[in-house]
Amino acid sequence: MAVLVTGGAGYIGGHMVLALLDAGEKVVVLDDLSTGFRSAVQHPAKLIVGDFGDVALLDNILSEHKIDAIAHFAAKIVVPESVADPLRYYLNNTSKARNLLECAVRHKIKHFIFSSTAAVYGEPEQSPISESLPPAPINPYGRSKLMTEWMLQDTGRAHGLNYVVLRYFNVAGADPKGRLGQSTPKATHLIKVAVQAALGFRPGLEVYGADYPTRDGTCIRDYIQVTDLVDGHLLALDYLRNGGESLICNCGYGKGFSVFEVVDVVKQVSGVDFNVHISGRRAGDPASLVASAERIKSALSWTPRYNDLATIVAQALDWERRLHNKPASENLPYVNSARRSVV
Repeated sequence: MAVLVTGGAGYIGGHMVLALLDAGEKVVVLDDLSTGFRSAVQHPAKLIVGDFGDVALLDNILSEHKIDAIAHFAAKIVVPESVADPLRYYLNNTSKARNLLECAVRHKIKHFIFSSTAAVYGEPEQSPISESLPPAPINPYGRSKLMTEWMLQDTGRAHGLNYVVLRYFNVAGADPKGRLGQSTPKATHLIKVAVQAALGFRPGLEVYGADYPTRDGTCIRDYIQVTDLVDGHLLALDYLRNGGESLICNCGYGKGFSVFEVVDVVKQVSGVDFNVHISGRRAGDPASLVASAERIKSALSWTPRYNDLATIVAQALDWERRLHNKPASENLPYVNSARRSVV
């Protein structure tokens, strides 16, 4: 049997493909390469270039390959972009996911792993956030993902499709073996952008809002290393194949870092002092998102291996150097702390 990975040429989906191949699984990747890369899909995984909402293409794939599980990663993920262009997000993240579910039912696929998001929680009043908290998304990105969760729940009840929904907090870092990392040139992930600033590929880092009700005024997020994250997906796949019932789990470490704290760690690990500019808040950004990870640990026996922000940053730095063939010796002297260069 094989696993269909939608969005498997992207950052997180690509790491899932690596993990599946390492585990001896047969893998079929469906990706339109709008943000993914052919090079991320390593042999012997099969890459099919196309739209995951294309019903005819999906029918062909599911008919031709012996698929027993779908891991669905393909999505638009930029919160401010979703606020500016909500219909694009509802088309890609919701309407096309409905097509994928229709085909899964028609071809009697019984196992489905869905890449969801902490954005479904909106601006929660409790921290850390448990899965029992009612979803209340505040932006179209979070709403588009929650709608897909609802479709999965209804489809599962009606058609016997078992699923695991994994609600990601902030994913960062790279494959510890150096095979893959965050490669999107215009990625908006904080650690990716800060690392690019440290290596001189950006003039500096822009901080969107320093007046939030947090310990230093900047947003707080729970950063989970990407390999730890996909380990959770492999455990979810085993869980479903062994008869596990449908499940929703947070993916995070239960520990939050502010933007300034992340900047400090990037400066310390890289040895580079880069400019940090404070501007206004972005639309749709909650002040703090920190996971409760008790359910994924208990239900899936998940044990993280890379729960250390400096390690995550070092992996991101190493990957960015690989992308640009930049040796570590080219770094500039580190000056002091993040506050020294904030304007």
